[in-house]
Amino acid sequence: MKSLLKGIVVIGISATVLIACSTEDEASNNNEPDVVTTASIVNDSDAFLNAVSEDGEWIIATLDDISIEDDVIIAGQFHQRGDQADDIYRKLALYEQDEDRNITETHTLSVSTLTVQSENLLVQGGTIDGDVLVEENGFTLHETATIDGNLIFANADFEASATVDGDVTGSIEVE
Repeated sequence: MKSLLKGIVVIGISATVLIACSTEDEASNNNEPDVVTTASIVNDSDAFLNAVSEDGEWIIATLDDISIEDDVIIAGQFHQRGDQADDIYRKLALYEQDEDRNITETHTLSVSTLTVQSENLLVQGGTIDGDVLVEENGFTLHETATIDGNLIFANADFEASATVDGDVTGSIEVE
């Protein structure tokens, strides 16, 4: 009887400790972000326009060629992986990839003018068919990407901060 009573007391204490630890964990999880941004994977113009807006996502990946008759603005400040602790970064991925991140298929974005107003935008894979106007620092045209048009920088500082490893079929100039 005495050992049964000791067993019940031990179980009671163990349950109390477990509950207390569980409550502590729940309280510490309250600092977790309520929303985590993810990649926006798009295959049509409406979804693309939403994804590149100020309320869009930090990475926009296309699954098909997209044609938009109007000018397009990529705007807003985003952080890599949607984490405020990470660097300011945005990516336009005009390609599909395999599990090893090798480009398996590229796509074309056809626009009259694509205006870049997001800092540190990386354009990787595929082709932008139209002019690109850069109005922000840190623009990168990856070696796997092409601009079939002109690349225009709004000022010399934006041009100086850019990395252009991809092909530009038109001119590269400063307004």
